[in-house]
Amino acid sequence: MSTSHTLTLGQGWRYGLMGLPLAFVALPLYVLLPNHYAREFGVPLAALGAVLLATRLLDALIDPLLGRWCDHLFRRSARTVLAWAAAACVLLALGFLLLLFPLTQQPQALLWSSAVLLMLTYTSYSALMVAHQSWGALLAGDAVQQSRLVAWREGLGLLGVLLASLVPVLLGLAPTVMLFWLALVLGWLAWLRAPRPQLQHQPAAPRAAALWLPWRRTAFRRLLAVFMLNGIASAVPATLVLFFVQDRLQAPPSLEPLVLGSYFLCAALSMPLWLRGVRRFGLARCWLAGMLLAIGVFVWASGLGAGDALPFVLICMLSGLALGADLALPGAMLSGLMARAGDLGQAQGAYFGWWNFATKLNLALAAGLALPLLGLFGYAPGTREPQALQALGIAYGLLPCLLKLLAAGLLHWFFIRR
Repeated sequence: MSTSHTLTLGQGWRYGLMGLPLAFVALPLYVLLPNHYAREFGVPLAALGAVLLATRLLDALIDPLLGRWCDHLFRRSARTVLAWAAAACVLLALGFLLLLFPLTQQPQALLWSSAVLLMLTYTSYSALMVAHQSWGALLAGDAVQQSRLVAWREGLGLLGVLLASLVPVLLGLAPTVMLFWLALVLGWLAWLRAPRPQLQHQPAAPRAAALWLPWRRTAFRRLLAVFMLNGIASAVPATLVLFFVQDRLQAPPSLEPLVLGSYFLCAALSMPLWLRGVRRFGLARCWLAGMLLAIGVFVWASGLGAGDALPFVLICMLSGLALGADLALPGAMLSGLMARAGDLGQAQGAYFGWWNFATKLNLALAAGLALPLLGLFGYAPGTREPQALQALGIAYGLLPCLLKLLAAGLLHWFFIRR
């Protein structure tokens, strides 16, 4: 059930490369699409927020079921998992194309068609994500080994995010779709040659029992609580960042790729530093340090206004360093938790299904609550009304810091204090 103890360079990138297209598609789906539909097609923020909330909630609810199906596929063979992944790639590529190039631009019809396409795209994305995460967890290893596997996946994912933040602005939407399709094919081909977990000897757990097995583990419940609070703290600014740049900072469009690019580039560059810290201080303490760094830096964002583009870029760079800890460390903690509980080979898909359920729920709450609440306070894209812009600043800058502070407190209480 394991690969060689030392993860080689070739093994790392072949496993991790699928993280690039998965992250590449996530940025347009979760960050660019709401802004694109509101500005280009005139879709009202409240209606758009309702559609995003409903589709993301439905998507989140099916993740645990996808996780159990993934466990079933792994018990059959690695080849079966790869075939399932190939089918999901095709559906994901089709859904992404039709979302960015809708067949109708009439706002009401666009809302209905986007709801169907979002469900298709989210489901195929989730199937790929759960299978890929489970594959990595089943390669086993200690905390350092698991953090390396996650770092390869998330590090290459950050490269995908960087490309997704630059290509739509510099080249347009059509090249964005083509590049995503190419990355998806290359990611699957690399996965085909990645180290394979050996699971034929693992006993099958009862399906219903295994679906709920993670919730019977106290450590999982505690880790998930920290992960969700921290995730909501990240999802709110991710949903609002383009509105903040365009209306609160009143910055030119050329700043958008610099903001997103600097944030994710610094996150990628910080990965080796966090991995080095894991060897000395452990996963939980390093994650806590990342949270505190993010709070100390990002709290200043709420005080920025028109013309403060350069200070905002600096904030993005420093908070990007903290993002590296959020990406590399929680997943490694989850893999270690499964190994200590003896659940690898039986229910790793269920664990990642619930884990991704929490991630999607965070994004759903961020879009479904933040956008309508801003609408209630008078904010609409393009507004220059001071009260509305103040509400945008509070929602973007202060609320995430409060949530992340709560997450840091829980992390210390559950995993460090004892």
